[in-house]
Amino acid sequence: MTLKYDQNGLISVVIQDHLTSEVLMAAWANEEAVELMKSTGYTHFWSRSRKKLWKKGEESGNFQKIISMQTDCDRDTILVRVEQTGVACHTGAASCFNNIIYGDTKGTSTILPELKRVIRSRREDPSPDSYTCKLFNDENKMCKKIVEEAGEFTLSIKDNDEKEMAWELADLIFHIMVAIEKTGLPMEKVFEKLSERRQ
Repeated sequence: MTLKYDQNGLISVVIQDHLTSEVLMAAWANEEAVELMKSTGYTHFWSRSRKKLWKKGEESGNFQKIISMQTDCDRDTILVRVEQTGVACHTGAASCFNNIIYGDTKGTSTILPELKRVIRSRREDPSPDSYTCKLFNDENKMCKKIVEEAGEFTLSIKDNDEKEMAWELADLIFHIMVAIEKTGLPMEKVFEKLSERRQ
């Protein structure tokens, strides 16, 4: 498929986390950078300010291993899903997209990658007062909470109570995320199985 580069020989590239779909960053690439991405399996870009090719992570160590590359319908933008090492933003943030200029992200799925990072931090830096750490340390309790929250969510469906459904489903998702982190279950395997359900 032929890509459409602009008058400067560049194409815009959007980088997404391959598991959470969180948008990590946006950059520019020329044809050489695109070919390097395909041949090496790691993101490469063209710096408009420095007028040179660069590999993400070459200085910071925050490499981006490419899982997939897609183009939009006009073939003038590339979407790259990556396995991110460390953080994507030079500021030290997980994503470059942190400044809200309109609206609110509270009702969006942006909470999922944020919550995932918090849960992981509890495992890596445990605190005796943390509820999440208590779940990590008591597998029986962790498993019972998933069953309990699934039952409460089911009952809220029967009651047709939207507020209660949202509350209970949030609890269920949280406890499942803790179990995923505890067990190290690869979400890639889960997504593969979900893809099979699409048939």
